[in-house]
Amino acid sequence: MSRLPLSRPLIVATVPPQGETIEIVADEAERAALAAENEVESIERLVARLDVRPTGRDGLSVRGRVEALTTRICVVTLDPFIEAVDEEVEVRFAPETESAARDAIEDGADDAPDPIVAGVVDLGAVVAEFFTLGLDPHPRKPGATFDDAGENRAAASPFAALRDLKRDE
Repeated sequence: MSRLPLSRPLIVATVPPQGETIEIVADEAERAALAAENEVESIERLVARLDVRPTGRDGLSVRGRVEALTTRICVVTLDPFIEAVDEEVEVRFAPETESAARDAIEDGADDAPDPIVAGVVDLGAVVAEFFTLGLDPHPRKPGATFDDAGENRAAASPFAALRDLKRDE
């Protein structure tokens, strides 16, 4: 059993030449573990639809979307609210070799592909990573505004007191 909150291993050799679409729906335990890992109150729904296609020599391309509904705590009001996550997924995988990374860089790729380890990629880990990327790091309830009680902050600053002293001279 995997220690990852969401795991869906895929044997790369089983992907047909024309590719396939894979849907990942996180169950209650997976959502709870992923929520705890991301310090989210709860995840009500997490679904990913991924198009998986072989590329190059033994590589794999994964494209799709991760969609989720979460309950977050507003950083301003501390009230719970619903936040939607809608994140586009695009990842390339290549066999775990130095030459694969070098080939990708020579082909003008922005970055090296992720490694295929022992012929397997974990699509659940990919979904969890893109879910995390889609979360707002400072969740704010719609309409919540920070009411700065010290509107006249300049007057309350220590430099304002120095300025006032200088004026008195």
